[in-house]
Amino acid sequence: MLISEYYNILGIPVNSSLEEIKRAYRKKARLYHPDINQSPDAIEMFIKVTEAYDFLMANHEKGDLDDKDYFRVVEEWRKYRQDRSRQRAQYYARSSYERFKNSKYYKSTRILNASSIIFNFAMAITVLIFTVFGYILKLRNPVPGEETLTLMSFLLLLTISLILLVVAIYSLKGYIETSKKHRKKQ
Repeated sequence: MLISEYYNILGIPVNSSLEEIKRAYRKKARLYHPDINQSPDAIEMFIKVTEAYDFLMANHEKGDLDDKDYFRVVEEWRKYRQDRSRQRAQYYARSSYERFKNSKYYKSTRILNASSIIFNFAMAITVLIFTVFGYILKLRNPVPGEETLTLMSFLLLLTISLILLVVAIYSLKGYIETSKKHRKKQ
């Protein structure tokens, strides 16, 4: 199977990030889990989705390989990990959706969300702090002829840092609300 087919199974573009892969997997796993979806092909689709997720997580950085290396990677996947991935998927397909949702495997898809949101928030605060303190230091130790350039740079960086902070706050707020919903369901 080609790497693009694995992306198609998850319904995402080929250049998707790890976070997008995890998000797509959670949606598809919920959609096709036999405990929720009663259609006859739900188990097979659940297995395909899990296999696609496992392959893409293991080979995400290898997406830009040349043909020879790509086929070597795919062959190694088939030999060593494809059967294990299918067995894991069959096990989770036989278990209830609640048990699957509480498994370490499923929970690992949420870790990247929390860490990336917290990292983005910390970076936005850091950029804001460095912008303000950098401007204050520049005012105390001016370089002749750069006064207007310093003010323009400060305003540009301040605007960017405030935009980053607002986006980070909305992401953090959305993540906290989602976490609360998950806790209430349990």
